[in-house]
This record gives sequence, structure tokens and C-alpha cells, in this order.
Amino acid sequence: MLRLLGKDTSINVRKVLWTCAELGIEYQREDWGLPFRSPAEPAFLALNPNAMVPVIVDSDGTVLWESNTICRYLAGRYGDGSLLPRDAVARARVEQWMDWQAGELNNSWRYAFMALVRNSPAHADAAQVEHSIAQWNRHMGILERQLDRTGAYAAGADFSLADIVLGLSANRWLMTPMARPDTPALQAWLDRLRRRPGCLAFALNGTP
Repeated sequence: MLRLLGKDTSINVRKVLWTCAELGIEYQREDWGLPFRSPAEPAFLALNPNAMVPVIVDSDGTVLWESNTICRYLAGRYGDGSLLPRDAVARARVEQWMDWQAGELNNSWRYAFMALVRNSPAHADAAQVEHSIAQWNRHMGILERQLDRTGAYAAGADFSLADIVLGLSANRWLMTPMARPDTPALQAWLDRLRRRPGCLAFALNGTP
């Protein structure tokens, strides 16, 4: 059985949990990450030298870290091509939005999230908070326009891995106490995502 190492409050662990729900993958989850077992323990570092969750150990011994990579792997190994298309162009469009989420979008929110949600003393510069909020909203505006264009899902007409990773990001954005622009296309997209049991269980559950 697949082992999934990481606490279920982690946004990146929940990407994998939602993906497993979509694919019907059975797994055994282990609580790693404070206040549970520390990922700095040697047993965890032997699997992921970055000391970050999630990590998976598949039934054949395959070990992987980086949440978006894990989701791609699971969809590729256990899926039927719906979450991650086999056609090169269609797959690239899904992965484009996944890479954008992990790079551009995540980098925009870090300072504001650490200040407003985590109350980090190291992120108390008001000007940097406002800059981060502005950049976060700008990037969510990019997603809003994409969803308005497709009228359906992030990469086009069909639900995919891109919607899993971006759905969790949208939840974090909406749960952070700050001013946000109106996003009707994004709200309609979230309504579509809420029809999926995996989303209800792991994405829009009140945890940013």
C-alpha cells in the first residue's frame, strides 16, 4: 500500500490526498510535520533531504517528494489520462498551470500569508505585506481571467490536476484576512469543484 508521510493540515499534503481520492488510491498516511514527528529526524531525511512534507513511498519502494511531482506521478501511474492527459499539448497545458501555481503564485503570497495567518515576527514590515497582497491579488486575477475564458476549469473544458493544486491555492487566498477583488469566474469554478468529494474532504475544509 502507498505510504503518505505528512500531516493532513498541510496544504501540500492535501494536494496528494485529493489526488488519491480522485484516483481511488488506498494509502496509509503518517503524521509527519510539527507538532507531530519532526521531518528533521534522520528517518525522514533519508527519504527527503529537504525535511519537508509530503513524501510518498509507493508499494514498489518508489520514493518521491515535491507535492506537484507526486500528483503527476500518481495520475500517470494509476490514472486513465483524465487528470493528466496523455496527449502532449493537453498535458503541457495542465502542467503549465501546475508549474505556475508552484512558482509564480506561491512566491507572490509568501510574505502576506506569513504575516497575516502565521503571525510571523519576521514578516512584520507593513510595506512588504501590502506589496505581497497586491502581487497575490494580481496573480489570482490571472487565474480569474483564465477561468472566465474557459468557462470551466483551469486548463480548459475538463477537470485536471491543475484544478487540484489551484483549488487549494484559492482556498488559502480566500481564507487569508485581507482585501480581495471580486472574482465571479473563480467563485463559479469553486462551486464546480465543491461537487467533487475529494475537494470537500481535503481542499475547502477551512484550513488555509
